[in-house]
Amino acid sequence: MRPRPSTVLDTVLDAVLRTALLFSLFLLFAGHNAPGGGFVGGLTAAAALVLRYAAEGSEGVDRLVPYSENVFLGGGVVIATLVGLGGFGWAEAFLGSAKVEASVGVLGTLKATTALPFDIGVYLVVVGLVLAILRALGGEADEREDLADQHAALGDTDGGGA
Repeated sequence: MRPRPSTVLDTVLDAVLRTALLFSLFLLFAGHNAPGGGFVGGLTAAAALVLRYAAEGSEGVDRLVPYSENVFLGGGVVIATLVGLGGFGWAEAFLGSAKVEASVGVLGTLKATTALPFDIGVYLVVVGLVLAILRALGGEADEREDLADQHAALGDTDGGGA
């Protein structure tokens, strides 16, 4: 693990990271009524993950997201596919849209469409793909660090081994 450069970076990183993740959720939930949606929200969350990776490497990403990227990828594909296939039931077409309205007393009327669960699936796929890329990059960097440590322990200063 490389040493942290500064306390200022730590503080700014945490504030920006939390803000970006919260904004990504806003884009996800506002997307079916306004600009945004699962893809843009997922890209915003992915940018936050890349920022964490740039500052702390793969260890920082692993601490932030302890789950496998396969959980995100698989879950997102399953959700999006089920919503798409459900369109045959309520709209007689793949990805057909349905709208549900419910009166919730004091809160008024809540409205939901099938676009939201589909967007959640897309969001999860985008985040899972970026996690897979960052962890693959981090694995290669860890292997290079291990090789450098082995060469240093053997007294090999040029890293060539011969």
